[in-house]
Amino acid sequence: MKLTDYCINNRVVTMVLTFVLLGGGFICYNNLSRLEDPEFTIKDALIITPYPGATPAEVEQEVSDTMELALQQLGQLDSIESRSERGVSTITATIKDKYDKHKLPQVWDELRRKVNDAVPNLPPGAGTPMVIDDYGDVFGIFLVVYGQEYSYAEIRDFVKILQKELPLVEDVAKVSIVGLLNEVIYVEFDRDLMASLGIPKTLVIKELQLKNIAAFSGRFEFGTEYITINPSGLTESVDSLGNIYLTSSKSNRQIRLKDIAKIRRAYQDPATQVIRFNGEAAIGIGISTVSGGNVVTMGEKVKQRLHELKKFQPLGMEIDAVSFQSDAVTTAIDGFVVSLLQAVAIVIVVLMFFMGLRSAVIIGFVLMLTISATFMIMLPNGVALERISLGALIIALGMLVDNAIVIVDSMLIKIQQGEERKQAAIDIVKQTAMPLLGATIVAILAFAAIGTSQDSTGEFCRSLYQVVLYSLLLSWFTAVTVTPLLCIMFLK
Repeated sequence: MKLTDYCINNRVVTMVLTFVLLGGGFICYNNLSRLEDPEFTIKDALIITPYPGATPAEVEQEVSDTMELALQQLGQLDSIESRSERGVSTITATIKDKYDKHKLPQVWDELRRKVNDAVPNLPPGAGTPMVIDDYGDVFGIFLVVYGQEYSYAEIRDFVKILQKELPLVEDVAKVSIVGLLNEVIYVEFDRDLMASLGIPKTLVIKELQLKNIAAFSGRFEFGTEYITINPSGLTESVDSLGNIYLTSSKSNRQIRLKDIAKIRRAYQDPATQVIRFNGEAAIGIGISTVSGGNVVTMGEKVKQRLHELKKFQPLGMEIDAVSFQSDAVTTAIDGFVVSLLQAVAIVIVVLMFFMGLRSAVIIGFVLMLTISATFMIMLPNGVALERISLGALIIALGMLVDNAIVIVDSMLIKIQQGEERKQAAIDIVKQTAMPLLGATIVAILAFAAIGTSQDSTGEFCRSLYQVVLYSLLLSWFTAVTVTPLLCIMFLK
């Protein structure tokens, strides 16, 4: 092969290329994204439409059917599943498998347009449909904030500070608050007293709805300027809420709300989400990683930022980690490095008994070179270091040495027969290059069904096929370029 001839005749260029692959692979390895599991796209979206007071049958006929007809016009749609309950319609729209994470944002935009087009056809009293398409976010870090001597409101105030600061950290995509209880005001009526005074519940609800509504109240001219009128009388406390006056339909008297009802401020009960940590009430903070981000880098930066925010943290309030994915990923990466070194050592030891020390060292070096070059291709193609890609590298270790073993063994035979090394290398590569390439392609095709599948399994395991593809092709390339040169230089 002309490529082999060039590499053998230009040793300096080949050795420079070798060191570039080693050094570049080390740099790319340090810059590769690190995740615990491959990124996985959930191709479902929820369309939730409230319809207060409606029965399940009414919700189905007037809301769910209307939304389904609108969604069926979406060409990317695979299936629809609707659930009609009292007062709410929930529709799950599933998109076809062929739409990946790069195309889905556009699909979700089109789905929202279809939903908005159907809003005028909804019955009076139905609320605005809400589309949820990001509930598949995975929290790489989950923290809890708690303090035995602090009220829930005081903990919440500090959590709000973290919610504003942590999204600024490198590789952080979103910060979500979990277990945040909603503050509400309970108005508990004395129904007997209301009936005797002739004050219906609807009157109370109407008066409450009219309070604290932001509305334009006019303006007046003052010289060359206009001054906006801001009306007073806002309800700013529970006590002021109790001073709302209601008109009795029987006696036409003015009755204060607190005279016919108990008004108290509390948290929503029952709560939709409750978090307790070490037996104490807590608020959770979930932090997700950007697509293609490095969860290890994110974890280190989050720890650094939390340390910088210590000055805002009240004394006695604690931040603990329930899950810190970066630690698990670091452990997995370290385990891969150990496995890689063990594999290379095993290759050298086993081949040393059958092919000699020099041959074993050459093959072990070519194995390291191939893996290093694989990292250089993984980085620009967006393949992260995670369980599947690391598993692919470990699986491929046994196949990466095959091409180099064929070249080295053939060189040993030719040299023992007394043939000149340089000519032996050229002849061997010409004889074996195409057969080795064919065998390499056959091995790659064995994994092609995984990598080219458009379903969820293919998306999750695609990095397995990509790593095997890159590494095996590179093993053939190094076998016909670097390996013959090393054999010429070091084999006896």
